[in-house]
Amino acid sequence: MNLSIAIPDSSLIDESAKENKTRKISIIARACAIFRVNQIFVYKDGNKNNSDSVLLVTLLKYLETPQYFRRQIFPKMQLLKYVGVLQPLKIPNHLTTSNPKLLKVGDIRDGLIINYKGKKFLDIGINKLLPYFGKEKPITRIIIQIKTINPKIQVKEISREQVKKYWGYKVKERSNLFTLLSSWNDNIILTSKNGKIFNSSDIKKFTQINKPLLIVFGSPEKGINEILGENIKKIQNINTYNFFPNQATETVRLEEAILGTLSTLNVLSQ
Repeated sequence: MNLSIAIPDSSLIDESAKENKTRKISIIARACAIFRVNQIFVYKDGNKNNSDSVLLVTLLKYLETPQYFRRQIFPKMQLLKYVGVLQPLKIPNHLTTSNPKLLKVGDIRDGLIINYKGKKFLDIGINKLLPYFGKEKPITRIIIQIKTINPKIQVKEISREQVKKYWGYKVKERSNLFTLLSSWNDNIILTSKNGKIFNSSDIKKFTQINKPLLIVFGSPEKGINEILGENIKKIQNINTYNFFPNQATETVRLEEAILGTLSTLNVLSQ
């Protein structure tokens, strides 16, 4: 199932300490990685706390980036103060050896194009830079496949579509939820406690058609209906579901909603 999720830039508003905000982002990123989410859209919902929005987007991207070139993409900054509490994703493009002797022909890795002494090189996390002769600019991330190992390491660039394994998520920002939903031409699920209870018969309409699916979550303070207002009537292909029937708690936290919703979809789609 081709999954994307949408969360508001106010997702961290219920946490006061930056360390706790960082932990919450980690849980969200882990849930998305576990259930193979392809895109995370962060939409603005009128929240005035721009620093939270920047923190959310930055750390989601940071967590998805392979460890071996994080420092080149994310220089030392205050936003990274509590990255020590982040749980690693350990997705396929992160689990790679740094020992060149353990490379195999056909291996796929993420690479980062860097500028060194006026020339372009490729960092693929083996403590050795490879010459790069392509057209991409420095600090561009690409996917490569190992062509040869002996007598020297040679690689070729491949597209994301050529990778059969899960290769992480993309983080994209949108000006508001209505703009995002209006431009989404495939299926949409809005999550709400006022929606229809989601069950095994509902999953068929999303798995049989095999179209990309966008799952939308509200903020800790506002539900999706409140965020969209009257604009909700203008959106096509939407379905509103409740994934937590008979909940005993007054509210379901955003990170809990993401994990529970994705888990339910995963089980019922098998």
